[in-house]
Amino acid sequence: MTHSEVLVEAETITRFYGKTPAVADVSFMIRRGEVLGFLGPNGAGKTTTMHMLSGNIAPLSGRVLIAGHNMRTEPKAAKAALGYLPEHPPLYRELTVDEYLDYCAALHRIPRRQRRAARERAKARCGLSEVGGRVTANLSKGYQQRVGLAQAIIHEPPVIILDEPTVGLDPIQIREVRSLIRELGQNHAVILSTHILSEVQASCDRVQIINKGRLVLNESIHDLMRRVQSQALIAAFRRGPDMALISGLPGVRAVTIVEENRVRLLHEPDADPTDALVKLSMEQGWGLCEINPEHSSLENIFVELTGEGEPTL
Repeated sequence: MTHSEVLVEAETITRFYGKTPAVADVSFMIRRGEVLGFLGPNGAGKTTTMHMLSGNIAPLSGRVLIAGHNMRTEPKAAKAALGYLPEHPPLYRELTVDEYLDYCAALHRIPRRQRRAARERAKARCGLSEVGGRVTANLSKGYQQRVGLAQAIIHEPPVIILDEPTVGLDPIQIREVRSLIRELGQNHAVILSTHILSEVQASCDRVQIINKGRLVLNESIHDLMRRVQSQALIAAFRRGPDMALISGLPGVRAVTIVEENRVRLLHEPDADPTDALVKLSMEQGWGLCEINPEHSSLENIFVELTGEGEPTL
C-alpha cells in the first residue's frame, strides 16, 4: 500500500432530518498519512457527517468508502478498517481498563494470543500503562478519554475518526494527545472533528469547514495559513485620498474609511498593492504617512465563512 493511498471517500453524501438537510452533497477524500481537521459551528452537520462516515447512520444518497470498502454493501469490512472515538467515550464503567481493552480487542477479532500485546501497545501510546487494573468508573474524565482513544486504535485500523478527542483533558494531556495524533497521521488517515482552532493548526495537514450542511472550505493548512497572512492594508494620508482611484488598483477588492484620511484596503491574497499605493499617493500628492498590513486570523475566516461565533482558541 502506498503512502498516498486514498482511505476515505465521501461521495455526495446527503442526510435529512425531516425536511431539513443536515448534510447536503458533501464530497471529500483522505489519503494515508493525512490528518484532516473537521470544523463547524453547532448544528452545521459535523456530527452527522462523522456518524455517516463511521456507519452509525446511513446517508440518504451518496456513498462512503473506507479503505476501498463500501459502507452500505460491505459494512463489516468497512467498519473493521475504522477506529472511532465518539464525543462521549463508549466505556463499560464496571470493567477495569485491561478488561475493557481486552473486550474491545475481542470485538475487533484480534486473535486471543495477540490481545495482550495489542492492549499493552494501546495503553502505552495513550498513557494508560499505570492504570490497567483500575475500574474505568473511578478514573478522571481525562483518563476516561484516553481509554476511549485506546479502544479506537487497539486494532491499528487504517482510518481513525476522533470526535473532540481532547475534551476534559488538562494542558499537558492535550499536548500528549496532539503528539499521538501527529504520530497516527504518519501511517493512517485521521479525521479530527473539533471546535478548537489551535488543535487544527497543531495537528492537521488539511482543514474542512462545514456550515448548514455544506462544505464551505476544504484547504491544506499551508494554503489556509496563506489566507491568514495579510489580506488587508491600513493606510493613512495627510490629505484625503480619492477612494475611486485606490479601488482601481490591481488586486484591491474593497476600500473602506476607518477614520478621517485613514482607509482599509482589502486585497487578493496573492496581490499586495503596497507599491502601487505608494506610487499613486506620490503622483496625487496625498502625503502617505502610514501603511501597515492588517493580519487576519483563523477565527475571522471561520466567522466570515459561517457567520457564526468563533470556535475555541
